Amino acid sequence: MRIFPRASRSRMASFALAGALLAGSAAVPLAQAADDGLKQEQKKVEKQLDHAHDELEHSSARARRAAAALEASVAELTSARQVLDTARARVTAAKARDEQMRARLKVAEERLRVARAEVAAGQQAVADQRASVVDTVTSIYQEGDPEMLAVFSILEAQSPSDLMRGVEARKTVVGNETAAYDELRATEVLLQVRESRVEEARAEVAEQRREAAAHLRTMRGLHAEAREARAAVRTRVDARRAAQRTAYAAKARDQRVLDRLEQREERIRRQILAAAAKTRGGYRGDAGGFFDNPAPGGYLTSPYGYRKHPIYGYWGLHDGTDFGAACGTPMRAVADGTVASRYYSQVYGNRLHLNVGNVNGKYVTAVYNHATNYTVSPGQRVSRGQVIGYVGSTGWSTGCHLHFTVLVNGATANPMNYL
Repeated sequence: MRIFPRASRSRMASFALAGALLAGSAAVPLAQAADDGLKQEQKKVEKQLDHAHDELEHSSARARRAAAALEASVAELTSARQVLDTARARVTAAKARDEQMRARLKVAEERLRVARAEVAAGQQAVADQRASVVDTVTSIYQEGDPEMLAVFSILEAQSPSDLMRGVEARKTVVGNETAAYDELRATEVLLQVRESRVEEARAEVAEQRREAAAHLRTMRGLHAEAREARAAVRTRVDARRAAQRTAYAAKARDQRVLDRLEQREERIRRQILAAAAKTRGGYRGDAGGFFDNPAPGGYLTSPYGYRKHPIYGYWGLHDGTDFGAACGTPMRAVADGTVASRYYSQVYGNRLHLNVGNVNGKYVTAVYNHATNYTVSPGQRVSRGQVIGYVGSTGWSTGCHLHFTVLVNGATANPMNYL
């Protein structure tokens, strides 16, 4: 994650000069007398520097705190946005369900309306059928009691045929009466069925309305959650902006510190180049293994090369090799040499340059950083393996370690080429 914005190209040239001597960036221009190989190396590193956006490699405790606060605020904002997205999704789903429930209620209400209309029609049909039965029965009994008329027809029969006609007449009258009552009962049964449908439809409508009321309460709660989530996002956005401002200010302070350090490092670089110009002879042969371990017992935690910066998060050059070791672990001279400088800076803490002379025609300097303290002084001659200081965590450091840098003709190189 990139916490700070990309540095402008106009700043990159000035940052490049600070980089090589600040253990944070790349090579700086050497003196005009530098050979073509060094110039090519400079162009190569400057190209890599452009790719890495020319960010600061090291960072102060203030900057680390600001970066951590910014990272936390970004994480909180991301979380708040996820909550808001979830709330919005739930509201959207609730709205869709609300539409479905409205449609179902509309269908249920239509069923109730139709059922009530059918009941009204059924009630009218029953009334009409009852009136018809009354008319039919009245008409039958206007001719006399059917049972008595049947008896009289039997008594008055003069022949078997008269008797059969009387019996058939009775059956017809009784059948008409029975049919009228059957039709009335059928109409009444149909009315009961329709009335039961009304009850079912009424119950369904009532249930749909209860569900709709409960869903309305749910919708109100979801809308409230969404409002709270939106407010939380606004709060987190404001917090992130404040954290960004703090981080930018911390980075600007770091850059001012680096600018001041640049001036001191430039003086040391000139001294190194002056010493190189006076030095003759030196070692020739395989450079691998030329150095002893600068922190015996320590372990490599971060190699030389391009990496993601642990504080700012950019991809840039780590110009040395880090050896993890407990604070107080002895640091030793990697080779015979002369202490060129020793001083304290906000960036590197206790820093020491040890000139070891020419190696295969190039002037080599070993640089120790972040020490608790050193036991040797500038101008002092030291021997290979001699204790020159103790591992610490001074300056812009996140823990006890030795940041070991190698300068070849004033430009950083991979220390592992010499260890």
